[in-house]
Amino acid sequence: MSHPEPGLVVVRTLAEHPLVDAAGAALRMVAPGSETAGRFGLVEYHLQPGAPGALPHYHQTFSESFYVLSGELTLYADGAWRPCSAGDFALVHERGVHGFRNDGDEPAAFLILFTPGIAREQFFAETAELRRSGRTPTPEEMTAFYARHDQVMVDV
Repeated sequence: MSHPEPGLVVVRTLAEHPLVDAAGAALRMVAPGSETAGRFGLVEYHLQPGAPGALPHYHQTFSESFYVLSGELTLYADGAWRPCSAGDFALVHERGVHGFRNDGDEPAAFLILFTPGIAREQFFAETAELRRSGRTPTPEEMTAFYARHDQVMVDV
């Protein structure tokens, strides 16, 4: 019996994808699109109690799924903010308006799955750097930032 070619299994140890602090949030790029040949991207996200996450927005070219691991995540879906607890799952199709935050008294941990696996890690890295720096970008800079990362902000 012959075996398929080697290199078709990728194992990344915890040390290879550390949890990165982002002022009230922390994230781990578990499986960036660059590792999955663009098939998907997987992020582990942690929000401290009362921490803002993402204001309502949508993406035109990829879907986003949320799976709550612990705590309570408040998710914007179908025009309202709603609590999601450990084990709850949400699928946001392309152009689906969504957002998230932690309104609870406990930390919240959840997974975000992107399909296809666009380079979303760049968005999170740039966002984390902005939070750490404390710098407030101009409205023009934010418009360009969101356009670069296929994120359309929505007023609700």
